[in-house]
Amino acid sequence: MSKLPTSTVRAQVKDVLEQSAKPENKRNFVETVELQIGLKNYDPQRDKRFSGTIKLPHVPRPRMALCLLGDAADIDRAKLMGLEFMSVEDLKKLNKNKKLVKKLAKKYDAFVASEALIKQIPRLLGPGLSKAGKFPTPVSHSEDLEKKTTEVKSTIKFQLKKVLCLAVAVGHVTMSEDELVANIMLAVNFLVSLLKKNWQNVKSLHIKSTMVVMHAHATPTEFLLIFERELVMVV
Repeated sequence: MSKLPTSTVRAQVKDVLEQSAKPENKRNFVETVELQIGLKNYDPQRDKRFSGTIKLPHVPRPRMALCLLGDAADIDRAKLMGLEFMSVEDLKKLNKNKKLVKKLAKKYDAFVASEALIKQIPRLLGPGLSKAGKFPTPVSHSEDLEKKTTEVKSTIKFQLKKVLCLAVAVGHVTMSEDELVANIMLAVNFLVSLLKKNWQNVKSLHIKSTMVVMHAHATPTEFLLIFERELVMVV
């Protein structure tokens, strides 16, 4: 059972959306809503570094930069969708150059690859995409490419590295209150399921947009509104 009440998250999401909607907070881009988690009683050096992915019900980053590494058939499909792509010939031109592969990994948020090519990726590019945590998601010719890209855009990843904090995009400010709440609750509860002591390993939860910040502890009991466009939830 979640120790973070849905009503608590809903109240804070509402405040975040209201703050972002104010004329003085308007931006020329769609603000991403990010979930930040602080952990405790965890030693990254000794404890197992967990990693897990989950598909959210609503796409958190619709403008996510995607690239298809494809064969001729999938490239034709990508062209019809307006999806950026690279052919085998394009990949061969990189010649496993570490700097070029690293540049490619930085250019895109994620990759999909034709099923027939997926096993060739390490041979063509080396370990660069894997090291960046962006190894392509395979797609077969029988699958709907547009649905596959939506699935990739909807999937978030939690991975503990060397520091006791994680951050992941869970939505954007043009989403509805219900959509954001659904994404946040699923993301939080999934992350907690990855932790060795579940909620006992959660120090703090923060929901942050470009202009608004909310701090939420695992069992919040009181709220405090601080001006300068910052929302803080305290225990």
